[in-house]
Amino acid sequence: MNRYELVIFDWDGTIMDSTGLIARCIQDACREMGVPVPSDEDARWVIGLGASASVKFVAPTLAADRHAEFANHYRGLYLSREHEAPLFEGIPALLAELRSRERRLAVATGKSRRGLDRALEACALASHFEASRCADEGFAKPHPGMLLALLDATGVTPSRALMIGDTTHDLDLAANAGIDAVGVTYGAHSADLLRERPSRHLAACVEDLRQWLALHA
Repeated sequence: MNRYELVIFDWDGTIMDSTGLIARCIQDACREMGVPVPSDEDARWVIGLGASASVKFVAPTLAADRHAEFANHYRGLYLSREHEAPLFEGIPALLAELRSRERRLAVATGKSRRGLDRALEACALASHFEASRCADEGFAKPHPGMLLALLDATGVTPSRALMIGDTTHDLDLAANAGIDAVGVTYGAHSADLLRERPSRHLAACVEDLRQWLALHA
């Protein structure tokens, strides 16, 4: 009981139901750039990775000098539709419950700083999180730098921190930083993919996650 002091959440696919929208915008950017359109599974697989790694995976035939152009196409498509992505049902109540039990909360996300700040403001969740780290502020997932920076900022030791995310990149991130992880199977990566990585639990829905955290965190 009460093992974890700091609970760190991924954003897209964990807090916000945005993975379908992100995948569609990746596919539309490929169409605009005139390269083969990736499958839904491949488009979802890159969610959470850095921009360079994502482009190389979803558009392997695209010349390197056009990667920035691709990123701009994707960004414009997503910005025009980001208002369509809701929070997963039960997330505000879960965060409030964790705060009521004096858990400290943070975010580790593949979003840009500007993107996360917009999302936090739109969802009115900023007050729940004392720290956050974004992909454009250092190394992207699954490099441990993002989590190590959060541990440093909060003064929490690795054994007292927990990472929650919906992709293998999140679980790899946690393993690389030496902290425990919980996967959620309602986001970008399937349960079968997540089972290939170490985790303390795989939650099928937000309520499942809430119940596990109530018992173990």
